Amino acid sequence: MSKKSIVIMPDTQKVLEDMGEQIKMARLRRNLSTELVAERAGISRATLWAVEKGTPTVAIGTYAAVLHALGGMDKDLGLVARDDEFGRRLQDMNLVTPKRAKRK
Repeated sequence: MSKKSIVIMPDTQKVLEDMGEQIKMARLRRNLSTELVAERAGISRATLWAVEKGTPTVAIGTYAAVLHALGGMDKDLGLVARDDEFGRRLQDMNLVTPKRAKRK
């Protein structure tokens, strides 16, 4: 079975690369080695390096495990889709106002 190709838009790739760089900087600021963070996250060093590069084929659960291994930074993942303003506008546009039954 061949691997499925993932198409990542350039803006999304940039976001992943920025996130990977931020994860790497968080690890370095905490003076933690790649070996220690990988062990805490339950992944290999190669996978940690892929996270720090922002590789799009790494599972989001792996990113969460690394953030947790850095000291509970995974709690911020809840902010990702917290306020979906555009989705709320679409939802509001589709709300139907109830109609009253006619009096007899």
